[in-house]
Amino acid sequence: MGFIAIALLITGLVGQAFEMRKIRLATYQDEELASANIFLNKKNFKWYAIIGTGMILWYLAERS
Repeated sequence: MGFIAIALLITGLVGQAFEMRKIRLATYQDEELASANIFLNKKNFKWYAIIGTGMILWYLAERS
């Protein structure tokens, strides 16, 4: 269960990073700073769910 948790965590973090890059490139021009609200974009919530699931499974694997 620990390996599954780590795989979910890594997949979620990498996927969310690529999603943030796509959102930033689609929304903002070059050399323009993105706002902090980019984290609240609806496309990120699926990655947050995967990361959260991975963290919960990791916790459960460590405690059992």
